[in-house]
Amino acid sequence: MFIQNGKLNVRKLEEKDKYLLAKWLSDPLVLEFYEGRDHPFDLDQVNKVFYAPEDDEVKCIVEYDGNEIGYIQFYLLNNEAKKEYGYLNEIIYGTDQFIGEVAYWNKGIGTLLVSTIVTFLIEQKKADRVVMDPQSRNTRAIKCYEKCGFKKVKILPNHELHEGKYQDCWLIEYRV
Repeated sequence: MFIQNGKLNVRKLEEKDKYLLAKWLSDPLVLEFYEGRDHPFDLDQVNKVFYAPEDDEVKCIVEYDGNEIGYIQFYLLNNEAKKEYGYLNEIIYGTDQFIGEVAYWNKGIGTLLVSTIVTFLIEQKKADRVVMDPQSRNTRAIKCYEKCGFKKVKILPNHELHEGKYQDCWLIEYRV
């Protein structure tokens, strides 16, 4: 395992995981906040988005109690993203994640996942901050992130195209 915390395991994405991603990213409940219900993924789309060799993200599958339940990626923010968000010369990582198995929602696993990855990024990658930009309407996710110590920094107006409409997002951060 790449990262482990009790029943939670995070491992690097493998070729066989494309079937899981296609399953999760064609579920309207998952797509409501991740990618959009008007944008379901098939295997071809999964291959293009998640298996592009030039990506800088570290892409991982989340397992809980031996079951594959979700996805997380983390990445070092580039200078352009730092400038957009108003940061300077710090080591800043971003993350994106979802629990694709709906039966595992509302059980504290998202909180465990986010807190575990934040600890990993700070201790192993020497991050000064960890940032995310959830849609402002995704209150369940924002509450999870706040439980993990993230604070709202600023609203990012019309930041993400989702289901044909630009959505406001929050820039949230965890500071060391």
